[in-house]
Amino acid sequence: MKTKFINALLAVTILISSAASAQRIMIKGSDTVLPLSQKEAELYMKTNKGANISVVGGGSGVGIAALIDGTTSIAMSSRPIKMDEKLKLQEAGRSYKEVTIAFDALSIIVNPSNKVSQLTREQIEGIYTGKIKNWKEVGGDDMKIVAYARETSSGTYEFFKEHLLNRKNYASTCLNMPASGAVIQSVSQTKGAIGYVGLAYIDKSVKTLGVSVDKGKNFIKPSKETAKNKSYPVVRPLFFYYPVKAEATVKPFIDYILSAVGQKTVDQIGYITLDNK
Repeated sequence: MKTKFINALLAVTILISSAASAQRIMIKGSDTVLPLSQKEAELYMKTNKGANISVVGGGSGVGIAALIDGTTSIAMSSRPIKMDEKLKLQEAGRSYKEVTIAFDALSIIVNPSNKVSQLTREQIEGIYTGKIKNWKEVGGDDMKIVAYARETSSGTYEFFKEHLLNRKNYASTCLNMPASGAVIQSVSQTKGAIGYVGLAYIDKSVKTLGVSVDKGKNFIKPSKETAKNKSYPVVRPLFFYYPVKAEATVKPFIDYILSAVGQKTVDQIGYITLDNK
Protein backbone atom coordinates (compact mmCIF):
# COMPACT_ATOMS: atom_id res chain seq x y z
CA MET A 1 0.00 0.00 0.00
CA LYS A 2 2.82 2.34 0.95
CA THR A 3 4.60 1.53 -2.34
CA LYS A 4 1.44 2.36 -4.32
CA PHE A 5 1.13 5.68 -2.48
CA ILE A 6 4.78 6.57 -3.20
CA ASN A 7 4.36 5.63 -6.89
CA ALA A 8 1.20 7.73 -7.15
CA LEU A 9 2.93 10.66 -5.46
CA LEU A 10 5.87 10.27 -7.84
CA ALA A 11 3.51 10.27 -10.85
CA VAL A 12 1.85 13.49 -9.64
CA THR A 13 5.28 15.07 -9.10
CA ILE A 14 6.32 14.11 -12.63
CA LEU A 15 3.09 15.60 -14.04
CA ILE A 16 3.58 18.84 -12.12
CA SER A 17 7.22 19.01 -13.22
CA SER A 18 6.22 18.34 -16.83
CA ALA A 19 3.54 21.05 -16.72
CA ALA A 20 5.97 23.52 -15.22
CA SER A 21 8.54 22.82 -17.93
CA ALA A 22 6.03 23.13 -20.78
CA GLN A 23 6.85 26.10 -23.00
CA ARG A 24 3.58 28.04 -23.32
CA ILE A 25 3.81 31.14 -25.52
CA MET A 26 1.07 33.55 -26.60
CA ILE A 27 1.88 35.72 -29.63
CA LYS A 28 -0.39 38.62 -30.63
CA GLY A 29 -0.32 41.53 -33.03
CA SER A 30 0.69 42.41 -36.56
CA ASP A 31 -1.35 40.94 -39.39
CA THR A 32 1.75 41.32 -41.60
CA VAL A 33 3.88 39.16 -39.30
CA LEU A 34 1.03 36.68 -38.65
CA PRO A 35 1.68 34.13 -41.47
CA LEU A 36 5.40 34.05 -40.66
CA SER A 37 4.85 33.56 -36.91
CA GLN A 38 2.26 30.86 -37.54
CA LYS A 39 4.58 28.86 -39.80
CA GLU A 40 7.60 29.31 -37.51
CA ALA A 41 5.51 28.19 -34.51
CA GLU A 42 4.19 25.15 -36.39
CA LEU A 43 7.70 24.01 -37.36
CA TYR A 44 9.17 24.77 -33.92
CA MET A 45 6.50 22.74 -32.11
CA LYS A 46 7.21 19.71 -34.33
CA THR A 47 10.74 19.45 -32.93
CA ASN A 48 10.00 20.84 -29.45
CA LYS A 49 7.23 18.63 -28.07
CA GLY A 50 6.91 20.59 -24.81
CA ALA A 51 6.10 23.81 -26.66
CA ASN A 52 2.57 25.19 -26.94
CA ILE A 53 2.48 28.36 -29.07
CA SER A 54 -0.69 30.29 -29.90
CA VAL A 55 -0.59 33.01 -32.59
CA VAL A 56 -3.35 35.57 -33.22
CA GLY A 57 -3.45 38.77 -35.32
CA GLY A 58 -5.39 41.97 -34.83
CA GLY A 59 -2.74 44.55 -35.70
CA SER A 60 0.51 45.85 -34.25
CA GLY A 61 -1.34 48.17 -31.87
CA VAL A 62 -3.35 45.25 -30.50
CA GLY A 63 -0.16 43.25 -29.89
CA ILE A 64 1.61 46.09 -28.09
CA ALA A 65 -1.53 46.82 -26.00
CA ALA A 66 -1.46 43.16 -24.94
CA LEU A 67 2.22 43.53 -24.05
CA ILE A 68 1.34 46.55 -21.89
CA ASP A 69 -1.48 44.77 -20.02
CA GLY A 70 0.49 41.53 -19.68
CA THR A 71 -1.74 39.27 -21.78
CA THR A 72 0.85 38.19 -24.36
CA SER A 73 4.32 36.65 -24.25
CA ILE A 74 5.32 38.27 -27.56
CA ALA A 75 3.89 41.25 -29.46
CA MET A 76 4.29 41.12 -33.26
CA SER A 77 4.71 44.53 -34.89
CA SER A 78 5.34 45.89 -38.38
CA ARG A 79 6.32 49.28 -36.94
CA PRO A 80 8.57 50.47 -34.11
CA ILE A 81 7.00 50.87 -30.69
CA LYS A 82 5.68 54.42 -30.09
CA MET A 83 6.76 56.79 -27.34
CA ASP A 84 3.36 56.71 -25.60
CA GLU A 85 3.48 52.90 -25.62
CA LYS A 86 6.97 52.99 -24.12
CA LEU A 87 5.69 55.25 -21.34
CA LYS A 88 2.74 52.93 -20.64
CA LEU A 89 5.10 49.95 -20.38
CA GLN A 90 7.30 51.95 -18.03
CA GLU A 91 4.30 52.93 -15.89
CA ALA A 92 3.20 49.29 -15.76
CA GLY A 93 6.71 48.29 -14.67
CA ARG A 94 7.19 46.07 -17.72
CA SER A 95 10.74 46.03 -19.06
CA TYR A 96 10.79 44.74 -22.64
CA LYS A 97 13.16 43.83 -25.46
CA GLU A 98 12.91 44.41 -29.22
CA VAL A 99 14.05 41.88 -31.82
CA THR A 100 14.00 42.29 -35.61
CA ILE A 101 13.02 38.91 -37.10
CA ALA A 102 12.73 39.75 -40.82
CA PHE A 103 12.15 42.55 -43.35
CA ASP A 104 9.21 43.30 -45.64
CA ALA A 105 8.71 45.20 -48.90
CA LEU A 106 5.41 47.06 -48.43
CA SER A 107 3.65 46.63 -51.78
CA ILE A 108 1.16 48.90 -53.57
CA ILE A 109 -1.46 46.85 -55.42
CA VAL A 110 -4.23 47.44 -57.97
CA ASN A 111 -6.76 45.32 -59.82
CA PRO A 112 -5.07 43.35 -62.67
CA SER A 113 -7.34 45.08 -65.23
CA ASN A 114 -5.88 48.51 -64.33
CA LYS A 115 -3.47 49.72 -67.03
CA VAL A 116 -1.54 51.88 -64.55
CA SER A 117 1.71 50.07 -63.69
CA GLN A 118 3.60 52.67 -61.64
CA LEU A 119 3.09 55.65 -59.34
CA THR A 120 5.31 58.26 -57.72
CA ARG A 121 5.23 58.72 -53.96
CA GLU A 122 3.52 62.08 -54.55
CA GLN A 123 0.78 60.42 -56.64
CA ILE A 124 0.22 57.79 -53.94
CA GLU A 125 -0.06 60.59 -51.38
CA GLY A 126 -2.55 62.41 -53.64
CA ILE A 127 -4.71 59.30 -53.99
CA TYR A 128 -4.79 58.47 -50.28
CA THR A 129 -5.32 62.05 -49.10
CA GLY A 130 -8.20 62.49 -51.57
CA LYS A 131 -6.62 65.02 -53.95
CA ILE A 132 -6.48 62.51 -56.83
CA LYS A 133 -9.86 60.86 -57.34
CA ASN A 134 -9.77 59.40 -60.87
CA TRP A 135 -7.31 57.02 -62.53
CA LYS A 136 -7.16 59.28 -65.62
CA GLU A 137 -5.24 61.81 -63.46
CA VAL A 138 -2.33 59.35 -63.22
CA GLY A 139 -2.39 57.94 -66.76
CA GLY A 140 -5.18 55.39 -66.34
CA ASP A 141 -8.73 55.01 -67.60
CA ASP A 142 -11.56 57.38 -66.71
CA MET A 143 -12.49 55.46 -63.57
CA LYS A 144 -13.09 56.42 -59.96
CA ILE A 145 -10.30 55.44 -57.55
CA VAL A 146 -11.38 53.25 -54.64
CA ALA A 147 -8.63 53.41 -51.99
CA TYR A 148 -8.36 50.58 -49.48
CA ALA A 149 -6.30 51.04 -46.31
CA ARG A 150 -5.71 49.02 -43.15
CA GLU A 151 -7.46 49.84 -39.88
CA THR A 152 -5.87 52.35 -37.52
CA SER A 153 -4.55 49.68 -35.10
CA SER A 154 -2.40 48.29 -37.93
CA GLY A 155 1.33 48.96 -38.01
CA THR A 156 1.09 48.86 -41.81
CA TYR A 157 -1.44 51.73 -41.66
CA GLU A 158 1.04 53.75 -39.57
CA PHE A 159 4.09 52.89 -41.69
CA PHE A 160 2.28 53.75 -44.94
CA LYS A 161 1.15 57.09 -43.51
CA GLU A 162 4.64 58.01 -42.35
CA HIS A 163 6.64 56.86 -45.38
CA LEU A 164 4.28 57.35 -48.32
CA LEU A 165 1.81 60.02 -47.19
CA ASN A 166 4.49 62.22 -45.63
CA ARG A 167 2.52 61.96 -42.34
CA LYS A 168 -0.58 63.53 -43.93
CA ASN A 169 -4.01 62.23 -42.90
CA TYR A 170 -5.86 59.64 -44.93
CA ALA A 171 -8.95 60.88 -46.79
CA SER A 172 -12.27 60.07 -45.11
CA THR A 173 -13.23 58.18 -48.29
CA CYS A 174 -10.55 55.51 -47.70
CA LEU A 175 -12.02 52.13 -46.82
CA ASN A 176 -10.28 50.64 -43.78
CA MET A 177 -9.95 46.86 -43.89
CA PRO A 178 -9.43 44.58 -40.85
CA ALA A 179 -6.73 42.38 -42.40
CA SER A 180 -4.28 42.15 -45.30
CA GLY A 181 -6.23 39.25 -46.80
CA ALA A 182 -9.32 41.47 -46.90
CA VAL A 183 -7.35 44.14 -48.80
CA ILE A 184 -6.21 41.56 -51.37
CA GLN A 185 -9.75 40.25 -51.82
CA SER A 186 -11.28 43.74 -52.17
CA VAL A 187 -8.69 44.96 -54.68
CA SER A 188 -9.00 41.76 -56.74
CA GLN A 189 -12.78 42.26 -56.99
CA THR A 190 -12.89 46.04 -57.59
CA LYS A 191 -11.69 47.45 -60.94
CA GLY A 192 -10.85 50.92 -59.63
CA ALA A 193 -9.22 49.72 -56.42
CA ILE A 194 -5.80 50.42 -54.93
CA GLY A 195 -4.41 49.00 -51.69
CA TYR A 196 -1.22 48.06 -49.86
CA VAL A 197 -0.04 44.83 -48.20
CA GLY A 198 3.09 43.04 -47.06
CA LEU A 199 5.04 41.21 -49.79
CA ALA A 200 4.10 37.74 -48.52
CA TYR A 201 0.41 38.39 -49.20
CA ILE A 202 0.87 39.08 -52.93
CA ASP A 203 -0.79 36.60 -55.30
CA LYS A 204 -1.93 36.51 -58.93
CA SER A 205 -5.32 38.06 -58.11
CA VAL A 206 -3.72 41.53 -57.83
CA LYS A 207 -1.04 43.57 -59.64
CA THR A 208 1.90 45.24 -57.88
CA LEU A 209 2.94 48.75 -58.91
CA GLY A 210 6.38 50.20 -59.43
CA VAL A 211 7.07 53.00 -56.93
CA SER A 212 9.26 56.08 -57.37
CA VAL A 213 10.55 58.22 -54.52
CA ASP A 214 12.69 60.41 -56.81
CA LYS A 215 9.81 62.19 -58.57
CA GLY A 216 9.51 59.70 -61.41
CA LYS A 217 13.15 59.11 -62.37
CA ASN A 218 13.19 55.47 -61.26
CA PHE A 219 10.22 53.15 -60.69
CA ILE A 220 10.94 49.91 -58.81
CA LYS A 221 8.52 47.03 -58.27
CA PRO A 222 8.47 45.17 -54.93
CA SER A 223 10.15 41.76 -54.81
CA LYS A 224 12.54 39.85 -52.58
CA GLU A 225 15.31 40.71 -55.04
CA THR A 226 14.66 44.48 -55.12
CA ALA A 227 14.32 44.52 -51.34
CA LYS A 228 17.59 42.63 -50.93
CA ASN A 229 19.54 44.92 -53.25
CA LYS A 230 17.88 47.94 -51.55
CA SER A 231 16.55 49.37 -54.82
CA TYR A 232 12.90 49.11 -53.70
CA PRO A 233 12.26 52.19 -51.55
CA VAL A 234 9.61 50.93 -49.10
CA VAL A 235 11.31 48.23 -47.01
CA ARG A 236 10.61 47.91 -43.30
CA PRO A 237 11.73 45.73 -40.39
CA LEU A 238 9.32 43.31 -38.70
CA PHE A 239 9.57 43.15 -34.90
CA PHE A 240 8.95 40.94 -31.90
CA TYR A 241 8.58 42.71 -28.53
CA TYR A 242 8.63 40.65 -25.35
CA PRO A 243 8.78 41.23 -21.57
CA VAL A 244 12.19 40.69 -20.01
CA LYS A 245 10.58 38.49 -17.33
CA ALA A 246 9.40 36.09 -20.08
CA GLU A 247 12.84 35.82 -21.68
CA ALA A 248 13.59 32.30 -20.44
CA THR A 249 10.35 31.07 -22.02
CA VAL A 250 10.38 32.94 -25.34
CA LYS A 251 14.10 33.13 -26.19
CA PRO A 252 14.46 29.53 -27.45
CA PHE A 253 11.66 30.19 -29.97
CA ILE A 254 13.09 33.59 -30.99
CA ASP A 255 16.57 32.05 -31.36
CA TYR A 256 14.99 29.42 -33.63
CA ILE A 257 13.52 32.14 -35.90
CA LEU A 258 16.90 33.91 -36.03
CA SER A 259 18.71 30.66 -36.88
CA ALA A 260 19.50 29.51 -40.43
CA VAL A 261 16.52 27.13 -40.30
CA GLY A 262 14.13 29.84 -39.12
CA GLN A 263 15.42 32.35 -41.67
CA LYS A 264 14.89 29.79 -44.43
CA THR A 265 11.20 29.86 -43.45
CA VAL A 266 11.27 33.69 -43.63
CA ASP A 267 12.42 33.36 -47.25
CA GLN A 268 9.88 30.66 -48.08
CA ILE A 269 6.95 32.65 -46.66
CA GLY A 270 7.91 35.59 -48.90
CA TYR A 271 9.78 38.02 -46.66
CA ILE A 272 13.41 39.18 -46.60
CA THR A 273 15.95 37.44 -44.40
CA LEU A 274 18.14 39.26 -41.90
CA ASP A 275 21.40 38.43 -43.68
CA ASN A 276 20.32 40.59 -46.60
CA LYS A 277 20.08 43.82 -44.64
